[in-house]
Amino acid sequence: MLMGEYHHNIDDKGRLVIPNKFREELGDTFVIARGIEKCLYVYSNHEWEKLVAKLNTLPFTKKDARTFTRTFFSGATVCEFDKNGRINITSPLVSYAGLTKECVIIGVNDRLEIWDENLFADFLNDNSKQLDLIAENLFEVSDVTL
Repeated sequence: MLMGEYHHNIDDKGRLVIPNKFREELGDTFVIARGIEKCLYVYSNHEWEKLVAKLNTLPFTKKDARTFTRTFFSGATVCEFDKNGRINITSPLVSYAGLTKECVIIGVNDRLEIWDENLFADFLNDNSKQLDLIAENLFEVSDVTL
């Protein structure tokens, strides 16, 4: 399980240090893709294969399925760590996520998310007042309790 929050700077070449505990979980190679809220998703190969299997069940005759899979897969790239524990994020992905200097790397169970620090702060601010309602809506029909 991936969890936690870390802050690191991305350099001018698109290199970003990933914390050691996350590197161990991701393995030697992994996949980076566009996320849904202007962040990047990072998947281990195992989790990527599970996601791809789910996406393969979407009907290609549906426009939303075609649009989502085009956008998602076209930005995806296989990565590996350099000797300093850094990843090299492609310029289209850096641009998509608005990564400038300070980044936030968070563990979200089955994936990492990489956010621009300001965008992540905005996301937290926008959602913090609604978190109790979000939790209530998600868990009201579930057996899960917090």
